[in-house]
Amino acid sequence: MSLETVVEDVRDEARARAEEIREAAEADAEEVISEAEADAERIREERLAKVESQIDQEREQTLSSAKLEAKQERLSARRDVLEDVYDGVEAAIEELDGDRRRELTEALLDATLAEFDDDEEVAVYTRTEDVELLEELVAGRTAQVDGEVECLGGVVAESDTSRVRVNNTFDSILETVWDDELKNISERLFDQ
Repeated sequence: MSLETVVEDVRDEARARAEEIREAAEADAEEVISEAEADAERIREERLAKVESQIDQEREQTLSSAKLEAKQERLSARRDVLEDVYDGVEAAIEELDGDRRRELTEALLDATLAEFDDDEEVAVYTRTEDVELLEELVAGRTAQVDGEVECLGGVVAESDTSRVRVNNTFDSILETVWDDELKNISERLFDQ
């Protein structure tokens, strides 16, 4: 074998070895690139999922907050309507006059005096505008008008003997009826 042949064999072997190393390096590089691309895709998908989850969560929070605010505004509007209705009823009661006011005041006086013994001295009170009417209604009874109270009308009575005080004013009756019927009133007004 000649030196040239040996050199050529060594070169061929070196080329073959270099080709093997290059192919192995390319394969390693492709594997690293493939793993890096897979990692990058996984990271991108995780971040995308996280962002989408965050967007969904923020959307839900915003929607929930908007629903709560709308509900509060509806309740506030309903409360305002109910207050207006109550004020309207108070105004209608305050404007009662003539025979209707007399009938109601007399009925309340009778119910009030029924709470006391027949021989008891009873002091009765009403609003300023109804003092004369009440004086007419107590004539001949064991009650006497003893002053005025701040109310829409009706009667407040008390006795020192029995230490009883009865409040049969239009205000107290309206408040009781309102409390008892508020749910029904609300349902009728708002068709729940």
